[in-house]
Amino acid sequence: MLTDLGRDALWEYRSDYTAPADFDAFWTSTLAEARAHDIGVRLTPVETPLQVIDVFDVTFAGFGGHPVRAWLKLPRRAEGPLPAVVQFHGYGGSRGSELEQLHWAAAGYAHLQVDVRGQGGVTPDPAGSGPAHPGHLTRGIESRETYVYRRIFTDAARAVDAVRALGPVDPARVAVTGNSQGGGIALAAAALVPDVVALHAQAPFLCDFRRASLVAGERPYTELTGYLAMHRTRAERVFDVLSYFDGVGFAGRADVPAWFSVGLMDGIVPPSTVFGAYHAYRGPKEIAVWDYGGHEAGGEDDLRAVLEAFGAVAWGGESRGDR
Repeated sequence: MLTDLGRDALWEYRSDYTAPADFDAFWTSTLAEARAHDIGVRLTPVETPLQVIDVFDVTFAGFGGHPVRAWLKLPRRAEGPLPAVVQFHGYGGSRGSELEQLHWAAAGYAHLQVDVRGQGGVTPDPAGSGPAHPGHLTRGIESRETYVYRRIFTDAARAVDAVRALGPVDPARVAVTGNSQGGGIALAAAALVPDVVALHAQAPFLCDFRRASLVAGERPYTELTGYLAMHRTRAERVFDVLSYFDGVGFAGRADVPAWFSVGLMDGIVPPSTVFGAYHAYRGPKEIAVWDYGGHEAGGEDDLRAVLEAFGAVAWGGESRGDR
């Protein structure tokens, strides 16, 4: 069943989000602090049974100089500097196994698969936080300085810096991608590092927070509503903090070619919140709308489309026009 507005209403919907006046200054300062630390990229080869892909365990310095882990997957014996894809994973997940997500390297890219700090992988979050609802979404939400996604989005920007520091990579051809939380992180990265070449955001989470708090019936957004139910007088303060991290705000600052996707039966990320970011997106854009898709949106059909789209950007030629 539909979980939100119908198709026609989604095309008409516009978010009420307004960016704070010092949004850009906040992020400029945050990234400057992070970049004061040497990126410190370290690669450790990983033995695998793969015959045509090399895998490395990567560590680089993220927010606060904290170590962030990732997998780097390279097509073996590839010639010349490679285009790169930096990928971010879904909420509560991890970078996964070194034997998963092989399609980008198989397609000829250097693939950096980033582990989000403090979630289900191997990257810790050394920073503490105050009271939070169970889960990750409200961790540190008392202020913009302590909110967990300040650290996570900064890590994402530094992941782009890290992949560009690698010898096999062409720093002028780096794209960002992710699904769900990963899509929201990729959207932020495309705004914070505006010279990436492309963005794919599949069912992006972390967009249009106030709307999501009113219509989402499943986690993780219900962590936010649960927190506000316990702290009834903090709603405006919370949404003021979240205004610095809202994907709609980042969408208005990113202008690289972007591919979005959404499933109209998604009970986790309300489709209207995806359209809120899509409509605000400043650059050339497409969105695949899947009437009977859930949180997977178009699944492998999205993957096929973005492989083709990124290929046109990364390997030369014109990308396809809006569909």
